[in-house]
Amino acid sequence: MKIKMAIPKGKLQIEIDRLLSDIGIKIMGSERNYRPNCSDERFEIKLLKGQNIPSLVELGQHDIGFAGLDWIAEQGADVEIIKPLGYNPVQIVACIPEDWDYEALKQRKIIVATEYMNLAQKFLDDNGFDAQLIRSYGATEVFPPEDADMVIDNTSTGTTIKANRLKICDVVYESATQFFANKAALADPAKKAVIDDMLLLINGVMNARQRVLLEMNCQSENIEKIVALLPAMRSPTVAQLFNSQAYSVRAAIPKMATKDLIPKLKQAGATDILELPIRKVV
Repeated sequence: MKIKMAIPKGKLQIEIDRLLSDIGIKIMGSERNYRPNCSDERFEIKLLKGQNIPSLVELGQHDIGFAGLDWIAEQGADVEIIKPLGYNPVQIVACIPEDWDYEALKQRKIIVATEYMNLAQKFLDDNGFDAQLIRSYGATEVFPPEDADMVIDNTSTGTTIKANRLKICDVVYESATQFFANKAALADPAKKAVIDDMLLLINGVMNARQRVLLEMNCQSENIEKIVALLPAMRSPTVAQLFNSQAYSVRAAIPKMATKDLIPKLKQAGATDILELPIRKVV
């Protein structure tokens, strides 16, 4: 039995490769190889454009895949979302030339350039526009004002939009990377067991990325103050040091808390403080 996995080719591939590597699945191959080898023989990998993956997973050409929620919605792909990953967050936005009036466009027929034909049509209908859609094939932002009155495109920072003297007038959709599966694959007990194991490890890695392990020593008179400071997942681990009245304290804490927490721990009497990475939290 093979689990067929579709991975988006391009910048998102780097994040997916790193995630898979952290759970123990190593992708091996050259940049031009669209069918790379996999360290786990249960998986068969293919690299595809992210736009193509939702429909192919729905059809059963692949069992699992990764792509933006925008492309799942745009294609109306009937897939099972297993885990929102949060990579590459973007907004699908409606943009017009920066010195144009947005409401005035509702008074006449307009041309709208977009890669998102279905999401755009729904947005335009819901907002009272009389519009002719034309499909763009990249570089959507260059269409106005000569070739389109509006563009509906994705953006993460808005920099390209501003550089082309456009302004954002409305948000059409919000998207980030999803891990999803073919519904028939999930109905297969053998495939579902592998996918469930994969999800368990993905959750473990993503939880671990938000935390670090703090280890420290302290004298017995300071132990209560130090434990009270630690925002541990449950309770900190406390152990008495061999042949001593001192203690060792260990806690997994949110990574962002360390900047403020470590000085407070030091002031409370903690010594030999170590901050260590965590690979998985299961």
